[in-house]
Amino acid sequence: MAADVATLARRLGHEFTDTALLERALTHRSSGSANNERLEFLGDSVLNFVMSCELYERFPEANEGELSRLRALLVKGDTLARLAHGLGLGDYLRLGSGERKSGGQRRNSILADTVEAIIGAIYLDAGLERASQVIHALYDGELDELPPLSRLKDPKTRLQEYLQARGQERPSYEVVRTNGSHHEQNFEVACRAASLAEPAIGTGASRRKAEQAAAEAALERLEG
Repeated sequence: MAADVATLARRLGHEFTDTALLERALTHRSSGSANNERLEFLGDSVLNFVMSCELYERFPEANEGELSRLRALLVKGDTLARLAHGLGLGDYLRLGSGERKSGGQRRNSILADTVEAIIGAIYLDAGLERASQVIHALYDGELDELPPLSRLKDPKTRLQEYLQARGQERPSYEVVRTNGSHHEQNFEVACRAASLAEPAIGTGASRRKAEQAAAEAALERLEG
């Protein structure tokens, strides 16, 4: 195993029996050789299974929808890319020259896919229990920072429940401004409610996103 890849293995806390699996996991399709896409497919399934089991045990009061939203937070690309940056994974990637010149070693989508491929490689190398141990070590901080169940509902739902609990009518939403071209519009929405002295404003790339942002702004004001 090359020295730099051996360093990565130590950071992962796993000594590979078949070192070629880790080499494959680090190989992007742009390199022109056997790549990590099949390992990524496998690692994605292993990660989802391990996180599902962890959340089922950790949140016995959560319903199916809440568990799904928690899992989505843990396995989304942004989270995986953050883990990759923590490992310094970009330094170990096998990329084609064009991809490297364009900054592929820093691209979050590539980094996130590579984390999944590494999980797949560990599963093939040592089985599910070992893969689970490595996943838990990687996710230790992420699991501790999960939001409470009360924060999992989308802002519009939370705002409506907040107002109804206080005997008030539902909030209203109005698009007050749109900017940009037809394909790159930005919406500005005003949220009005009896508890708000002034409308809360939110912006987003769609009306739905802008409404959610406005509801979040309203909640921040109401909940102080």
